[in-house]
Amino acid sequence: MAEETLLPVEETPKPGQPQLVTFGCRLNAFESEVIRNHASAAGLADAIIINTCAVTSEAERQARQAIRKARRLNPGARIIVTGCAAQIAPEKFAAMDEVDAVLGNEEKLKAESFTALSLASEGSAREPHVAVADIMTVTETAPHLISGFAARARAFVEIQQGCDHRCTFCIIPFGRGNSRSVAVGAIVEQIRQLVANGVREVVLTGVDITSYGSDLPGKPGLGSLTRRILNLVPDLPRLRLSSLDVVEVDEELRRLIISEERLMPHLHLSLQAGDDMILKRMKRRHSRDDAIRFTREMRAARPDLVFGADLIAGFPTESQAMFENSLRLVEECDLTFLHVFPYSARSGTPAAKMPQVPGPVRKERAQALRARGLVNQRAYFARLLGTPARVLVEKSEGDAAFGHSDHFAPVSLSFGAQPGSIIDTRINGATDEHLTAVAA
Repeated sequence: MAEETLLPVEETPKPGQPQLVTFGCRLNAFESEVIRNHASAAGLADAIIINTCAVTSEAERQARQAIRKARRLNPGARIIVTGCAAQIAPEKFAAMDEVDAVLGNEEKLKAESFTALSLASEGSAREPHVAVADIMTVTETAPHLISGFAARARAFVEIQQGCDHRCTFCIIPFGRGNSRSVAVGAIVEQIRQLVANGVREVVLTGVDITSYGSDLPGKPGLGSLTRRILNLVPDLPRLRLSSLDVVEVDEELRRLIISEERLMPHLHLSLQAGDDMILKRMKRRHSRDDAIRFTREMRAARPDLVFGADLIAGFPTESQAMFENSLRLVEECDLTFLHVFPYSARSGTPAAKMPQVPGPVRKERAQALRARGLVNQRAYFARLLGTPARVLVEKSEGDAAFGHSDHFAPVSLSFGAQPGSIIDTRINGATDEHLTAVAA
């Protein structure tokens, strides 16, 4: 599965820019900025662009709902659909009366795709414009330079695309293609530009970032890339990593996580399950013991490390005993921030043909995992009361502001502050959703 997913993001466009509705992962968030630039340059200010996700059937349902809502509220707008769901099943979206164009995941990153749409004739009787190529034929990922993110002090930077693994539950390789990396120099230049434009935190993102560099000359790993970024962009205050596969974390990256203060002490792990038989049936590359060993070794070397994880509840053939192994893994790895998904069968994947766990059971198990994660999160928040925290301010309104700590804990501030500033605070309270803090 691709890295951790985000809630749909719908931003109010600036004059002369299209409206973007982004579903899915941090990579999609990065690509929406590329799309925004291309569409704006092509003069598509009247467009509404839906950047879809295909990780679950619910994500696709939400995308279709957003398309219908967009047409209902904006009858004269041009609606363009792209992203993983559009790549995998373009015919489904092209068949929607509300849709004017469908672009594949490769096409959405090309300026000429939007120029072609700008030149296309208008009229309700025409067929939707569909441009979706075979993603498996793509062998390179070109760098896409962006100057910043709309209303954000944090920026995502794409370091690789696609995935060479074939987890039995995952449809994403069919939407993203095989793994391919962006050159080190292009990544460094992108981060330099973002920092020069005021970005204070960069998140390295991709579909499978721990596979970074295997297709590049010299095969630089993720550790080597991280070291070069930290050395070559000394003005970058904070660097984060998105989802990691615990058995693919190289030794250089381990050393940096332990020793480099600018590499933030929050790691999100792509675990998916805590039972060895389920992991084997998922075709994951790690075992339960691998996950426990990694978290314990890393925390022993850097005690303030906080771990999040992706977990799937109700994978096919999962018994109650197998599920309880996943529940215990939350405790044994001391996982604080969980992204939990009830298993969603994706047509064309091997897991969809396996004996299925009933839907209500999947939902019950997902809720139980979330509840166990909340217990850990509450305990973690309680330990932080009275302690200092450096907070990157992301939003500010009147006498209040909001941001995230080094450990990616959400923090509500009792004072206004400039977005993009990093503030020394002291934690003075907590809810189930966030911490609260005062100026230090």
